[in-house]
Amino acid sequence: MPDPSDNDELDATPPDGGYGWVCVAACFLINFSTWGAVASYGVYLSYYLSTNRFRSASPLDFAFVGGFNFAFAMLAAPLVTSLTPRFGKHTTMPIGIALQTTGYITAGFATQIWHLFLTQGVLVGLGIGFIYIPSLPILSQWFDARRSLANGISSSGSGFGGALFAWVTGAIIDALGLRWALCITGIMTCFLTSIATAVVRDRNKYIKPPQLALDLTLLARYDVLLLLAWSFVSMLGYIALLFSLSDFALAIGLSSQRATDVIGLLNIGTAIGRPLIGTLSDKSRRLDVAGALTLVCSLLCFAFWIPAQSFALLAVFALLSGAVLGVFWMTIGPLCVEVAGLKHLQSLLSLSWITIILPTTFSEVIALKIRRPESSRSYLYSQLFVGLSYLAASGIMLELLRVKRRERMRSLDTGTELTDT
Repeated sequence: MPDPSDNDELDATPPDGGYGWVCVAACFLINFSTWGAVASYGVYLSYYLSTNRFRSASPLDFAFVGGFNFAFAMLAAPLVTSLTPRFGKHTTMPIGIALQTTGYITAGFATQIWHLFLTQGVLVGLGIGFIYIPSLPILSQWFDARRSLANGISSSGSGFGGALFAWVTGAIIDALGLRWALCITGIMTCFLTSIATAVVRDRNKYIKPPQLALDLTLLARYDVLLLLAWSFVSMLGYIALLFSLSDFALAIGLSSQRATDVIGLLNIGTAIGRPLIGTLSDKSRRLDVAGALTLVCSLLCFAFWIPAQSFALLAVFALLSGAVLGVFWMTIGPLCVEVAGLKHLQSLLSLSWITIILPTTFSEVIALKIRRPESSRSYLYSQLFVGLSYLAASGIMLELLRVKRRERMRSLDTGTELTDT
């Protein structure tokens, strides 16, 4: 008689297609409406820094607002990871939709900086956590050979969303004011995430992942610690670059429209680059691709961003860096599978979210603190901070590559010895 366990093993194998492509579209909309909307914060930041709407606020206060989007999304991760298996993603994700929508709409009525902290910062961040965290492991359950491609297409949603929200936000602020820009953003994100939540499906009943909110035993592994270190350091560069670019454009004398265009081009680069990088990752080792992209982003900062004093060069940098600067987001799911296996995916993801809380909170704060407004090169130290962060992260990934290569060689040697015996 056939062994039932054979069917279970077959069901647990990712089908590399089918309904998985519907889930790709749903996760694309989720990225579009969460991180895509957040990616336009640079437009809000340049507006806040150039106006006196919140008179008691300092530039660092506005940096914290953007950082809170990421930090509170990650702070929510262990709670969301615990709630999702108990109540289902179709309960937890609507909670996130309500939080994010409320955050954007109430931010439009903020009159003091602490109102902005609570609404556009904390509520939006928590909402993103409740929407995004349950969705992230899904594509790795549906795809194997095309896993990076599926994740690349999905994560490109943040690029398309970032471009759309940047240009729409800039236009609405100019035409109708800040309040309408925030309220319209809230309505749009609510509608799109609701559609995505209705159609997304996981394969937990076949894979049966442990779904531990925090599996601290993973921290005993050197390769896990290296992956977490890479996550921490690369996010220092990512947040500072993402949020600073618009104000940098103003600092070199460009108009507010040009500054908005730079953010739009950055996100266009993200939208185009991520699926291409996903395809490349499926054809090569995913760790190799992640390490190379991290290094490329560092080199782009030194070669293009630091010398940039015109819109043309800055636009080239925005397009090129947009394709690679979010290497963490486009690869973290597949990398967690590479390092710890599919069954430990959600546990290692939770550790990754906790790891990046500090860099996402304080990266832009650091970038604005070391800015020198009185200098003709006011962002030089901030640019060096970003470039060196990515350079250090690429060095950490190189060490992880060495460790995994040594493990593979040891495994091959063991297999040879067993065969000979």
